[in-house]
Amino acid sequence: MSAPARRPDAVRNRTRIVEAARAALAESPSVHLNEIAKRAGVGQGTLYRNFPNREALLAEVYRRDVEELVTAASDLLAAHEPVEALRHWLDRVMDYAEIKYGVLAVLEPAAWQDLVAHSQNPIEGALGRLLDAGKAAGSIRTDVDARGVILLIAYLGRLARDEWESTARPLMNVILEGLRRQDADR
Repeated sequence: MSAPARRPDAVRNRTRIVEAARAALAESPSVHLNEIAKRAGVGQGTLYRNFPNREALLAEVYRRDVEELVTAASDLLAAHEPVEALRHWLDRVMDYAEIKYGVLAVLEPAAWQDLVAHSQNPIEGALGRLLDAGKAAGSIRTDVDARGVILLIAYLGRLARDEWESTARPLMNVILEGLRRQDADR
């Protein structure tokens, strides 16, 4: 038996809660649920009907970010040349990683390990599509794969939150430049 369809206002409330949580996490990983409810413009009862605890809400923020990141790869390839699509996607990865840092900091290890395990293959697949398009266009090196790039990006997660803007984003540009074929037109 399938679950009953949600009312449109309930769907909007859930979306506002997740967006408010994401915005709050961008500021601090120690955000409280009552603050998120207030930011979303909903009562605490509405928040708890949708998310029975903090971990459930944070896991949903993480899942939605992964979903958007994966979907973005195809959209960006449709709108841009492969290297430019990859650049835009890596910018999104940086935004995603900053929120992920906050989410994983407050979740129990078992919960975040499960989230990461379920997101790795879709993210690797999306990155693989971007790299393959660049390889086919002759603008991305042929000796790199998605797993290797993910390993490089993952290392940025070791940076302290206050180093993020000054260090992580410039290093992501180094990664992108390293992915380009040296003989490709720029």
